[in-house]
Amino acid sequence: MESIQAHRKVEHLSLAEKQYALSHAEHPFDQVRLMPKALPETTVAAVDLRTTVGELTLTQPFFIEAMTGGSQQSTRINRQLARLAKRHHLAMATGSMSIIFKDPAAKASFTCLREENPTGLLFANLGAGANLAQAQAAVDLIKADALEIHLNAAQETVMPEGDRAFLWRDHLREIITHLPVPVIIKEVGFGMTSQSIQELAELGATIVNVAGRGGTNFAMIEDRRNHEESFADLHDFGLTTPESLLEARRVAASTRPTILASGGITSPLDVMKSLALGAKAAGVAGYFLHCLLRQGETGLDQELSHWTRELKRLYALLGIQTTADAGQIETVWDSNLTNFWRQRTSQRKSES
Repeated sequence: MESIQAHRKVEHLSLAEKQYALSHAEHPFDQVRLMPKALPETTVAAVDLRTTVGELTLTQPFFIEAMTGGSQQSTRINRQLARLAKRHHLAMATGSMSIIFKDPAAKASFTCLREENPTGLLFANLGAGANLAQAQAAVDLIKADALEIHLNAAQETVMPEGDRAFLWRDHLREIITHLPVPVIIKEVGFGMTSQSIQELAELGATIVNVAGRGGTNFAMIEDRRNHEESFADLHDFGLTTPESLLEARRVAASTRPTILASGGITSPLDVMKSLALGAKAAGVAGYFLHCLLRQGETGLDQELSHWTRELKRLYALLGIQTTADAGQIETVWDSNLTNFWRQRTSQRKSES
């Protein structure tokens, strides 16, 4: 029989799929348009999709973001994802590994990733309450190339058995300072303000995933699991991914960490929009999980191949050859996103 923690992981997977359409009812990336170039003066053959994220070099500007782990079902899914990551040369993040410290049997759901993909880029994943010893143990277990630390105060607030104390700074500073692999600090779908990004930079963070609202909605998932109280008013809490990427622009370039994007990314065009708004790469979880559960490993395999082909064509269409050039792409924003930017810029001026 699986542990209580493993059962919660199974619930998360089930609810993420059941509520997929509801979570993606609005698509924040529709608020961003890319300006076309009638004379791109490029060729698809010359495109190089590689991108640099701190010390890491990703073969493609998107990666398989954290999904699951800790249960038998998770093990099956993680094996499939790891095989696909290997086949398509994609970096991959594990789901939260915190369960391994309460349920040792859960380790197999993570070690299977290295079994399937011995040399690929793999990110371990722990919550912000983890200490340095736990961070090192998670990295060692799967020979991770980096560690993701997820900030999930909003999720914990709604989760019936969640934490109610969010005292994370000291642990984060220690892990960032002493862990021998790169550390990525990420949200779990509620976005980040410029102040939060700046505070993380002051703690030493060099890579931040703003992970905004628009994809898997953990407020909604945990509210469904909560049979004691309703937190329906928090289902749209936080910032969208485009809003969060604009917030990152408000951090001085001299102190700004490398920015990653995730949350609601469901197409190669969304990846391009993320890059144009300042991200160095985009993580995708919910959409890939949805494809895997609906179409199987073969279906997701075909989808990943399509993403690579389309991205190369989009680079050429927009007149760029490398991911580093994506900042040259002009964008326009709809009235809501424009109003958000104006208000936040105005607030910054009034504060100074």
